[in-house]
Amino acid sequence: MTPALSALRVAIIGAGPAGIYAGNILNRLGQEAGQEVAIDLFDSLPTPYGLIRYGVAPDHPRIKGIVKSLQEMLDAGSIRFIGNVTYGTDLTLADLREHYHAVIFATGAILDAPLVIPGIDLPGSFGAADFVSWYDGHPDVPLTWPLDATDVAVIGNGNVALDVARILAKHADDLLTTDIPASVYAGLAGSPVTDVHVFGRRGPSQVKFTPIELRELADIPDVDLVVYAEDFTPDSHSEQLVASNNQVKIMTRTLNGWLTRVPQGASRRLHLHFLHAPLEVYGDGRVEGIRFERTEHTGDGGVRGTGQIVDYPVQAVYRAVGYRGSALTEVPFDAVRGVIPNDGGRVLDAAGEPLPGLYATGWIKRGPVGLIGHTKGDALETITRLVEDLPALVAGDRAFSTADTILALLDERGVEFTTWAGWQTLDAHERLLGTQDLVTPGRERVKVISRAEQVSISRTEALLTL
Repeated sequence: MTPALSALRVAIIGAGPAGIYAGNILNRLGQEAGQEVAIDLFDSLPTPYGLIRYGVAPDHPRIKGIVKSLQEMLDAGSIRFIGNVTYGTDLTLADLREHYHAVIFATGAILDAPLVIPGIDLPGSFGAADFVSWYDGHPDVPLTWPLDATDVAVIGNGNVALDVARILAKHADDLLTTDIPASVYAGLAGSPVTDVHVFGRRGPSQVKFTPIELRELADIPDVDLVVYAEDFTPDSHSEQLVASNNQVKIMTRTLNGWLTRVPQGASRRLHLHFLHAPLEVYGDGRVEGIRFERTEHTGDGGVRGTGQIVDYPVQAVYRAVGYRGSALTEVPFDAVRGVIPNDGGRVLDAAGEPLPGLYATGWIKRGPVGLIGHTKGDALETITRLVEDLPALVAGDRAFSTADTILALLDERGVEFTTWAGWQTLDAHERLLGTQDLVTPGRERVKVISRAEQVSISRTEALLTL
């Protein structure tokens, strides 16, 4: 990086792990090269952390521990958090180009990937992403959720499918030690569910679960775990996977071990089905069942239909077949893949040429695949490209505003933006709510759901008195 520039000004859109990692890496590379970097991290939510706050099941504090390292990065003060700011309306691309040398889009993938089968839009059919947002207390999701089904189908064989199934099957009282809001507890406590069925089109050795997520299903209180011997048909490819991949070996051993489990007469059951390809959600005016074709292994990792059709009477269906990114105003978008077209993080126009000063990282860059480790490597790739482009980014004599100018612009437009200090106030408020919870005293926190309340608390100078 060249030291000729007094301060490289960069805006990052999206304050989840991808955006925070990108800012942290950019700041580190700047320090190493003696280059001052001013980084503003924007988010449409009043709070930071993105899917770590609003996409991780409340009974998974282990994963939420990632917040600690993200907090340390923002606590350092080299990245300025500015929340409750919507890109495209509160701030346009023209605004960002006027105030920053470069813009990095890290908006993630928060929409449900489509499942194109007849009946998928019937009342009683839901996207997993929406349900996850509800039980995580997202401020833009209604407080109530229609939990009126006794029999539920969850389509998908990834960790999100397991999260959804586990939350649906668990008794609400077993979540009282988590950070779930009172409205979520009330909804789950009133659920009449007795049976939750998880369906995957491939076999047990091809699932996308992780071993920890899978094994914890066996420890849910008062829930019997049920698997079916007819779903465990051997094939050469599965045997190769087990022999060559330790994670697959562990999960396959776990699943096979459950074949001999004896039901304990629990009040709820969680069923795992494999080799089922969804054909249709059926019902007269609302979900009454779901139809599948049984599949079989092809020997090369794929499956094919057998012609055997099976129906399962259910009153609700949740599709958990993946996430998908959203198009951003004035930014190229690949509608097929649900990503911003890019080359190593450089945003590309319709002709495949890089758009100067625009970059992408995280799931909006590569699609919703990979874990946190991939996000770090992804951010490093994008920031490396930005650093390579630095001479072009700072060329010319454009006069950039001071750091406070963008805040003045937001004030002028009536945007009630939040700050890192504001998040610390809200964080302390939620933690205090947890210690004073009347049902389960000593909870780590109780989330504030309302956006207006989050903003109000965040924009006060001191912790509100309860």
